[in-house]
Amino acid sequence: MKKILVTGGAGFIGSHTVIELVGRGFIPVIADNFSNSDRRVTDGLTSILGHRPETVMIDCTDSGAMERLFADHGFHAVIHFAAFKAVGESVTDPLRYYRNNLLTTQVVLECMRTYGVRHLVFSSSCTVYGQPDSLPVTEQSPLKPPVSPYGYTKQVCEHMVCDFVSAEPGFSAGLLRYFNPVGAHPSGLNGELPYGVPSNLVPFITQTAAGLRPALTIFGSDYATPDGTCIRDYIHVTDLAGAHVRALDWLEANPGKCEAFNLGQGRGHSVKEVIDTFERVTGQHVPVVMGPRRAGDVEQIWAEVTKANRALNWHTELGLEVALADAWRWQQYVNTLPAP
Repeated sequence: MKKILVTGGAGFIGSHTVIELVGRGFIPVIADNFSNSDRRVTDGLTSILGHRPETVMIDCTDSGAMERLFADHGFHAVIHFAAFKAVGESVTDPLRYYRNNLLTTQVVLECMRTYGVRHLVFSSSCTVYGQPDSLPVTEQSPLKPPVSPYGYTKQVCEHMVCDFVSAEPGFSAGLLRYFNPVGAHPSGLNGELPYGVPSNLVPFITQTAAGLRPALTIFGSDYATPDGTCIRDYIHVTDLAGAHVRALDWLEANPGKCEAFNLGQGRGHSVKEVIDTFERVTGQHVPVVMGPRRAGDVEQIWAEVTKANRALNWHTELGLEVALADAWRWQQYVNTLPAP
């Protein structure tokens, strides 16, 4: 059985990908320093999988520790999630984002070269497109200047990865450009567990509905959209996780290639639509207040996903309503957990 290194594997998308990897017969090894994730996630994974996945506490910027990790395991491929990801925080603390997101990627690539690990799935983002000129965005859409340092780190890392593949014969990489992951595992035992105040919409919705937040602030109501609020393409995290396993198959068949793939539902929903849908699906009320626009937010974006459908043989199966119901089920489970 092939071992897959999953950096940042205790995070939201990483942990769901671990579940999908096990389901496909791979052996995932999680590398995470838990600076942006919660140790309790591995308890949920253990309940879902029936065993505790191998987890190594490690800072992926530490080249010495990462070299020892690669030396101890014969990895077949790497799925690289480890990064800071909050758009707003990257605006207020850009150096933290540049150092962590760029250095983790450099260290991973150096270790791959040293130990002959030839396949990389890189966790990218639709933020690389900036504010697009036309919608939906395709993989051929120009990469505009990002509106946040977080988005810029993803652009730079994409270039770094493709330059590496060009210089190293036999290596291959898939750049998976996520749109907005939401939802949770259908068991309700794994989901998004942010530290402090959530930076993403759906966990803020669920925490507000659960009474942990007094109200949800909508950042901006004067955008040029039908209801004045930002529009995003929301994809169920389980669908998203499955694309990473499909990408491993594509890498095997495409040595020497470095290509990007959009991963989204292929349609947009406004912030108000998401809140209204959550209330309808769950029967829970979400108190809302209006606030000013938030620095770093793109007005509207959604994906064209034909390339991923065809090349990866991947399609989404779970819509927004299912994602929001699963997220609420997860929040109810989180409410029963002891404090970290």
